[in-house]
Amino acid sequence: MESKNVLVTGGAGFIGSHLVDRLVQEGHRVTVLDNYSTGRPDNLAHQQGKIRLAQADIRDFEKILPYFQGMDMVFHMAALADIVPSMVNPREYYTSNVTGTMHVVEASRLSKVKKFLYTASSSCYGIPPKEYYPTPETAPISPQYPYALTKYLGEETALHWGQVYQMDVVSLRLFNVYGPRSRTSGTYGAVFGVFLAQKINNKPFTVVGDGTQTRDFTYVSDVVDAFLTAAYADVRNEIFNVGTGNPQSINRLVSLLEGEKVHIPKRPGEPDCTWADIRKIKNKLGWESRVSMEEGVRKILANIEYWRQAPLWTPQTIAKATEDWFKYLVKEEK
Repeated sequence: MESKNVLVTGGAGFIGSHLVDRLVQEGHRVTVLDNYSTGRPDNLAHQQGKIRLAQADIRDFEKILPYFQGMDMVFHMAALADIVPSMVNPREYYTSNVTGTMHVVEASRLSKVKKFLYTASSSCYGIPPKEYYPTPETAPISPQYPYALTKYLGEETALHWGQVYQMDVVSLRLFNVYGPRSRTSGTYGAVFGVFLAQKINNKPFTVVGDGTQTRDFTYVSDVVDAFLTAAYADVRNEIFNVGTGNPQSINRLVSLLEGEKVHIPKRPGEPDCTWADIRKIKNKLGWESRVSMEEGVRKILANIEYWRQAPLWTPQTIAKATEDWFKYLVKEEK
C-alpha cells in the first residue's frame, strides 16, 4: 500500500490511538484531530514527531476544515460515549455525534477525500428480537438511549453524504471493543475498565445481574485490522458488523481475570446478549477476528498499570452513578 495522507478524528482515544499506531507503522502520513474530551495525549506520546496532532473540536467547522485539505482517507472515530451522560445531556451528544459527524463528512467532501470510514456502534440494534441472534446488519434498528441514537444518526449522515455526493463511505458497527488504553473516564465506564481498576485494588468485581449475560468482546487490534481492510478495499456505501461472532459471558471474563465478585442490580435497556453476525464482512472483505478471549485478557493484564489511575467503582458508587439510568429507562406500568 502506497503512503497516504490520513486524518483520524478522535485519534488520541482508545481505538483511535491504536489505529494511528498502525497507520504510522504502515508508512502513512497521519494527522490527528482530538479535543481530549475522552482521548488522552499520553496515548500518542510515543508518536511525537511522527504525526501532526491538533487539538480541535469537530463541532467547530471553520477550525477543522483546513486540516482536511490534501487528505486521501479520513477515519472518523471522534464521539461522545457513555450511556448515562447521554440521557442527562442529550443536546451535547447530538451536537457532537450528529452535527459533529456532519461537519467531518462535509469537510471531507469539500476537500475531495477519497475514502471515509465511520465508526458506528452495535448499540443501534438495542435489544434485538431472538430471531436476530446472531445479529446481522439488516436487523431492526432500536436504540435505547441517546448515545445509541446519535451514533446511528451519525452513520446515516455519513452514508447519505456518500449517496448524494458520490463519496466512498464505509461504516463499521463495532461490538464491545476491549484492549490496552480502553477508556477509564465517564460515568460508570465499560466493563473492562471497571474490572481492571477493581483488580488492581483487590476489590470484588461488580457483576451486573447474575453474570450469565454475554458480550461479543472484540480485541482492539482486530478492530484496527477491520478498519484498514475496509479502507483498502474497493467497497463504498456499505455497513459491516465488526465482532468475533463468539460471545463470552461476564462470568467467563471474571474467571479469566481471577477474582471475587459481587452482584449488582440488572439494568434496563441492556441486552442479555450481543452477538455479531460477521458473515458479510468475512465474505466481502475476507476479515475475521484473530485474537481469542484468553489471549486478549492476557494482553490486557500485561498492561494493567494503565488503569492504576482509573476510578475505583463500588456497588454504592455505581448505584449513585446509575440513578439516572433507572430514572429514564425503567418504564412505569400503566
